[in-house]
Amino acid sequence: MTFDTPNLIKELEKKFDAINQKTDTHLEGLLWSKPITYWDYIQTDALLNLQTQRTVLPDEMVFIMYHQVNELLFKMILWEINQVCQCEKLETKFFTERLMRISRYFDMLTTSFDIMGDGMEVEQYMKFRNTLTPASGFQSAQYRLIEFASTDLINLIDYRFRATIDRNTPYNHAFEHLYWQAAGKDYKTGEKSFLILEFEKKYKAEFLRYMEEYNTSNLWQKFKQLPEVDQKNTELITAMRHYDTTVNITWVMGHLNAAKKYIESGQGSGEATGGSDWKKYMHPKYQRRIFFPELWSEDELKNWGENC
Repeated sequence: MTFDTPNLIKELEKKFDAINQKTDTHLEGLLWSKPITYWDYIQTDALLNLQTQRTVLPDEMVFIMYHQVNELLFKMILWEINQVCQCEKLETKFFTERLMRISRYFDMLTTSFDIMGDGMEVEQYMKFRNTLTPASGFQSAQYRLIEFASTDLINLIDYRFRATIDRNTPYNHAFEHLYWQAAGKDYKTGEKSFLILEFEKKYKAEFLRYMEEYNTSNLWQKFKQLPEVDQKNTELITAMRHYDTTVNITWVMGHLNAAKKYIESGQGSGEATGGSDWKKYMHPKYQRRIFFPELWSEDELKNWGENC
């Protein structure tokens, strides 16, 4: 490959002039900068030193790394969602491509449950899990942000309270009626568990900001802002439906089935580490969490998650 060096210099001068910088200063800086390496670029050393076990049981390391990989994938998903939600001139092709990227990330998450389901000894897990209480995967803030950015807030409200909440409802009130709140409360007293109190202490302010920010710019709202003809685009609708089922049925059921193996192994209390009613919290037929209900038939909505 040949380069037009004089032209490259001119382009660099334009670039640095635009920000009131001297080209010669930056060129001289290149003389003293060291070449980039894979480990510096990826920050390999830092990444590989983020795993800290609480026990001496080997399979705890599998558990830690698996969940860290999940969080990295959640970050990738949010990165793609924000490209759509923050795009001022959204095109159907771009929207569709990003939705399929997001779905592929969730496909990875779904198939990876074999690592949890078959990659850890039940006996080891039932020992080290006691050191995790009251922490829980329930406390993944990024997953909640994905939900807020995907759909209208009403679709994340506990279905028992949806008739009493609308777009004029204060965000703080709506927050108290999100579907996952029930999993962190004592169903007899209504009091919040330590699990959810700590979760809210750290993230509630961020959640409320997200709820407001994405109220009019979530994936569903961006879809509704497209020209009417584009809203009927078969490829886009297929991508929307695929994303909805991948996140709210396939991935959820993968998680539920992996949890069942260990929680119902007979070697523990049968409770989640956070103390939630994990079956009703996780199973899609109970929560009926659907990002894009307008894209499904009445029969499909009625039987959501029933055949899992």
